Amino acid sequence: METKANYVLIGAFTIMVSVFLLLFALWGANWSSERSWQEYLVVFDEPVTGLSEGSAVQYNGIAVGTVERLSLAPDDPRRVRALLRVQARAPVKSDTRAKMSMSGLTGSPFIQLTGGSPEAPRLDEVYDGRAPWPVIQTEPSALQNIADTANRLVARMDQLLSQENIERVSASLDNVRLLTETIAEQRDDVREIMVNARAASEQLQQTLQRTDRAIADIDRDVIQRLPALVDRLDTALVELDSAAQGANGLVNENRAAINSFANDGLAQLGPTLGEVRSLVRDLSRISDRLDNNPTGYLLGRDAPKEFEPE
Repeated sequence: METKANYVLIGAFTIMVSVFLLLFALWGANWSSERSWQEYLVVFDEPVTGLSEGSAVQYNGIAVGTVERLSLAPDDPRRVRALLRVQARAPVKSDTRAKMSMSGLTGSPFIQLTGGSPEAPRLDEVYDGRAPWPVIQTEPSALQNIADTANRLVARMDQLLSQENIERVSASLDNVRLLTETIAEQRDDVREIMVNARAASEQLQQTLQRTDRAIADIDRDVIQRLPALVDRLDTALVELDSAAQGANGLVNENRAAINSFANDGLAQLGPTLGEVRSLVRDLSRISDRLDNNPTGYLLGRDAPKEFEPE
């Protein structure tokens, strides 16, 4: 009986140790798994058509994780929240950006991580803990850019092909048709106009040729005379400079006399001019009397009366 009890204790102990080791192994595996992965949140402002849970996450073309969960933002249903499960060793930096991408034209969509400069810190290191997970900023994808461009092109085409523009184009075509019909009816006049235009063009060309030759002759004559003109101009400038220097010397030498004349002579000039005017008036009266009665003026008496015999 005692031997059988020892076997029971040994068996129970063995089972308990095995269960403990199994639980420890599971915990260690789970801890190791959690330590080798990092979760990030990405919020898209565009539809994520085709993306699903389990879709790949690539960093510059290398697979680094998967999409763990997709949901709509509770405050704005136009935004999509994607929870990413990324390898912990993946260098997700603070300037890393996420965008939608697609492998080929018919491939399934995935999330592409790009950017990440060497000097930028890791995103999980600057994570402040206010949000449940570190948030990777997004940028518009190529598909979104293509869709936006296509929408703008469609809007512009719709505006271009509006009913008003179609009516204007139709009116323009009608005007062109009327113009061509009018030109066809007056083709003889048009032919005559073209002939006259050709003749006028030939005459204009001849006139331009003669004008060009005349200008060339004038230029040649001017060029030939230019050295002599330059020499004469240089001589005239030298003489003008010499005259200016002489005048300047003359003024300097007679500066005292000029100042005396400006101060005293100009003051006496007014009375002198008055006397000259009086003298001119007296001479004018004397001249008039000489013309009228020279004898009486010179002799100081009346002219002798002519004797008349009785």
